[in-house]
Order: sequence, then structure tokens, then C-alpha cells
Amino acid sequence: MSKCVVVVGSQWGDEGKGKIVDVLAEEVDVVARYQGGANAGHTVHVGEEEFILHQIPSGILHAEQRCLLGNGVVLDPFQLFEEMDALIARGIDAEERVGVSLRAHLLLPYHKRLDEAAECGRGINKIGTTGRGIGPAYEDKVARQGVRVAELRNERRARDVLAAAAARANHRLDSAGAGDRVDAKELIDEVFSVRERLLRRMLDTGRVIDEVLRAGGKVLLEGAQGALLDVDHGTYPYVTSSNTTAGGAALGVGIGPTRIDAVLGVVKAYTTRVGEGPLPTELPSPLQEQVRELGDEFGATTGRPRRCGWFDAAVVRFATRVNGLTGLAVTKLDVLDTLPEIRIATAYEASGLPLEDFPGDLELFDEVEPVYESMPGWQTSTAGARHWSDLPVAAQRYLRRLEDLTGAPIWYVSVGTRRDQIIRVERR
Repeated sequence: MSKCVVVVGSQWGDEGKGKIVDVLAEEVDVVARYQGGANAGHTVHVGEEEFILHQIPSGILHAEQRCLLGNGVVLDPFQLFEEMDALIARGIDAEERVGVSLRAHLLLPYHKRLDEAAECGRGINKIGTTGRGIGPAYEDKVARQGVRVAELRNERRARDVLAAAAARANHRLDSAGAGDRVDAKELIDEVFSVRERLLRRMLDTGRVIDEVLRAGGKVLLEGAQGALLDVDHGTYPYVTSSNTTAGGAALGVGIGPTRIDAVLGVVKAYTTRVGEGPLPTELPSPLQEQVRELGDEFGATTGRPRRCGWFDAAVVRFATRVNGLTGLAVTKLDVLDTLPEIRIATAYEASGLPLEDFPGDLELFDEVEPVYESMPGWQTSTAGARHWSDLPVAAQRYLRRLEDLTGAPIWYVSVGTRRDQIIRVERR
């Protein structure tokens, strides 16, 4: 494994990054999250146990790996400590191994109120946010009026900053016509209830990672959501509020881009999306419901049903380019085991003409028609496969076709939820 690897979702999120990070984390010293907030969720199975993680990297499920939350994360401290305490109650040593960037911005309760007010104000043009306050927290960050972890060090300064934040939030709630208000004293008391515990794990993530790499150690940088939800490169405005792509990894933890050695893109063997926005290969009913049930396609954070579609090679080619992917991890191959025919969208057409690239204009998606090719299914279980040669020939051909269409080699294939169901692919 390379010394510094980015693991990035390469569709619309929910690709199974958590299980891939969990497997790779065994080989590294540090796992660091570089963007997003508690709106993301990773479901990881260890033996018979299931863990749902929202902010803490999946590496916490190993015994010695250090887990960091970088400056690119908007940190919900209350949810963080709930998650840590739940892990500790299950025998996981989370207290001493989780570090938080001093430059990370705090996601506070009023951000959730602002998120809900903004979504209600959009009416029929709702984006489909999770209501976790991510957008408003990033708005405060870029407006240079956010509250960073470092601001909590000085008690008097922290009180002043939080009181000013409450006043600004109330002004915005007024403007949105919301009846809700933020009580400054309650906000200060809430934050101060976790202040000392948060400050104990405050550090400079960039410096820690740099020191590990200089000493010959290995680092895994973990993103949330997927490339097509990137605020710059995704299906805007149906995107998240941060740079989910690999370029955001260096910025989000505080190292230079030349320190990154490899970028692993995680994709499902089909396509899913939560919430609003384009999904060109969306399946018709009842096939969509069948795949959703087979894949248990319900959000780990919200429980919302995911929309399901055939594998979209145009999406993953685009993700390969904007992330500079050096390899792919294909998850949930087993979900396709029972299907007699499997389709792949190889490209798009609009008004009968081929499109050269993934559309950057949302309106163009109204005209987009996927160009499909069909492959025979294997109609036998892949769950017991532990090596490439164990996979049915039809499944091998399907995966090789995905390589050809996306331009990225497959490094890993997942055929189930357990750690031993991740296949390391032998190269041709």
C-alpha cells in the first residue's frame, strides 16, 4: 500500500467507503477525515457486530490506529461525543485515539435550525438536505464568521464569539421568517459543557500527518459523500457544501498535494443516490424496489430510501478524471447476483447526439438519455468468493468491462458486508 492514500466516493455517495477504509486501515498508522460533517454515515460490520459511524473515521474499529478530523470538517461536537461514548460502551478505545483539528469549524445547534428554515423556504425547489446544518456551517466558514475549535481556548473570547454567533443566527432566522430563536446563554452553556473534552483532543492535523509520513508511516485520508456531490464538480445545486473530491483531501487535513501517492475511488456495482437531483440510469419499478431491498439501500444517517440505477460509466469516467483515480474498489457486487441481465450506461446522448463529457449544466439532464449495453448475469452467489478466480466468469467479465469503460483499474471487489468479503484483485 502507498504511504498516503485518499479514499473517495466516485458516484453520489453511499458507495461503501466505510468498509473499504475499515479494511485498509489495518495497514496504516493514521486515518483522517478531510471534509463533510455528521450528515454522512458509514456502516461497518465486524464479525456479527454492526457499527454506524457519522464523523469518526472507520479506522477507530482497529486497536491502534489514530483517527483525526481535519480542518475541512464541520464538526458537531455533541454528536461526536455521543458517537465516542457509544463506541466506548461497546469496548472500543475511542477516548484516546481521536484528534480534532484546531482549525475545524464547529457545527452548532443553530446551524440545524437555519438549515431547516432554508430548506422550507425553497418550496418545490428543495435540495433534499439532511437537515444536519452542514450548509449553514460552511456558509459561516466562507463568510469568515464561523466558530473554530481554537476559539474555545480562551474562555472569555469563546463567550464573546458564541454570543455574536447567536445574534447573527437570530438575524438570519428573522430574515427567513422562522419563529425559532437562539438563546445566547443556552448556546454558551451547551458548548461549555463539552469545551474541556474537545480541547483535550485539539491538535494540528497537518503537522501530525506530516510527522507520521516523515517517519515512514502510512496515512489514509477519508472523504464523505461522493464526487458527484462535490460543490464545484457535482450536479449543482443538488450537491453538498464541500469539496468531496480528492483535491479537497490535502486542503482538508493541512498537507501539500504532493504528499498524496494514490487515490482509490469507491463505486457500487450499480448506482444509487439519496435525495433530489439527476440520476440518469434510475431503474423503473418494480426493479428499483427489488434492487433497493437486495442492497438494503436506506441511508445510514437518515434512513431515507436510496434511488437505484444501473452502473453509469459516464459518471465514473468523470470521477476518474476530476479525482485522478489510480484504482477502483467496487462494492456490493453480490447485490446483482440474482439478476438475469445487467445493463451498463456506457455514455450519454442529448437530442440524439452523443455527449463528449459529463454535463455541467443541470438543465441538460432533462435531455440526457443513457446509451446502454447489456451483459448476462451470473445468477449464482458471489458471497463466498475470496479470490478473483472464485468469481463466476460472467461477474469477472462484467468487472473487466467496468475497467475498460471507466479507465481505472479495479483493485478491490466487495461481495458482502464482512471484512473477509473484500477481494484484492490480481492484475492482468
